[in-house]
Amino acid sequence: MRTESAISAAPAALADRYAAVRALSSALVAPLSDADATIQSMDDASPAKWHLAHTTWFFETFVLRDHVAGYRLFDERWPFLFNSYYEAEGQRHARPRRGMLSRPTLDEVHAYRAAVDHAIFEAIPILSPEAQALIALGCQHEQQHQELLLTDMLHHFSVNPLAPAVWPAAAKVPVAVPGPIGWIQGADGMVTIGSAGQPSPHPADFAFDCEGPRHQALLTPHALADRTVTNGEWAAFIADGGYADPRHWLSDGWAWVQANRIGAPLYWQQIDGVWTRFGLDGRRPIDPAAPVTHVSFFEADAYAGWAGARLPTEFEWEAAAAGADPRSGNQLDAAGPVEPRPSTSGPAWFGDVWEWTGSAYRPYPGFRAVEGAVGEYNGKFMSGQCVLRGGSCATPRGHVRASYRNFFYPHQRWQFTGVRLAKDL
Repeated sequence: MRTESAISAAPAALADRYAAVRALSSALVAPLSDADATIQSMDDASPAKWHLAHTTWFFETFVLRDHVAGYRLFDERWPFLFNSYYEAEGQRHARPRRGMLSRPTLDEVHAYRAAVDHAIFEAIPILSPEAQALIALGCQHEQQHQELLLTDMLHHFSVNPLAPAVWPAAAKVPVAVPGPIGWIQGADGMVTIGSAGQPSPHPADFAFDCEGPRHQALLTPHALADRTVTNGEWAAFIADGGYADPRHWLSDGWAWVQANRIGAPLYWQQIDGVWTRFGLDGRRPIDPAAPVTHVSFFEADAYAGWAGARLPTEFEWEAAAAGADPRSGNQLDAAGPVEPRPSTSGPAWFGDVWEWTGSAYRPYPGFRAVEGAVGEYNGKFMSGQCVLRGGSCATPRGHVRASYRNFFYPHQRWQFTGVRLAKDL
């Protein structure tokens, strides 16, 4: 039974969490000018200014508008600009044209955030449990956008011929190139998969609807690699003609390689015979010991075939990672030039790179989307996408768990995506 002090402490804890999440978003965009924050470098990416406003729109719409009597919108024109894909919320500005929004300015978006923050802090002590759960969902939603902020910024600056650095490079600690991959025998037979959690003001109890219901899955004998594939190993795949040999590729993947002239991970460039990568700290030589990243599902699957292995299923991955600490590993703690780092202490299930699985993003048995507009959050995207697990160097620490299901289309690679191999036994 909860005590009175616990009841009064809950809104304060929620307010602290809200404040921390919002502050990190502001820190991530601190180096950007108004022009930097307005540019949209491709349809899959969004301007930094749009991310800041959209996450604010979420709180204003689903918490303040719907649960605070007498609340008036900051600007009645802006829901059209900053709604993303919620059909229940009406018409919206076309996604590929978000970069055309030179107005409102970055300063005006910051003012919008400040006004909504003030209203949220005023409302938290009197909100219903349902509304508090929506704030918790909004915090998780904004953490997802913090990762997108970083990856979209990275893409934006990568297409600038000056290859500018957003932040100075972090100090490098040399790490020996790891030896051959080791193998961890996975569980076999029936295992229980998924989360029983739900949107909750308490982060430890939180889960997105697509992570459940908990259910059983049958695993056959298999093993998973004790680390992810490195840059050095990927360079060997390139040198062996991996991108030029159709035997390694799915038909759709080979068509994608040919149509787009793909010959290396995104952001890689060979200069004077040396492979380099572009990062948030500018262009630098690749670290052969670090996990390879910015590869598509097509590339991950082709590499696995070339290596005589396969990608793990999401159920194999979750069963293996269930006992690991999801707050461990190289994840986002503060604004800066995030990038994957070499593993030095056993299998790192969380952080560094999102790991492609061979599983399609489809509903679990018994899945039901939640009622209302927020029910459009995950279920509507369960078509044609692949599941990734584990979080990345750009994922805010505390955001992921073993049951967390990320998902992208097979050709997409502007996220920090990498590869862990699996094999049948």
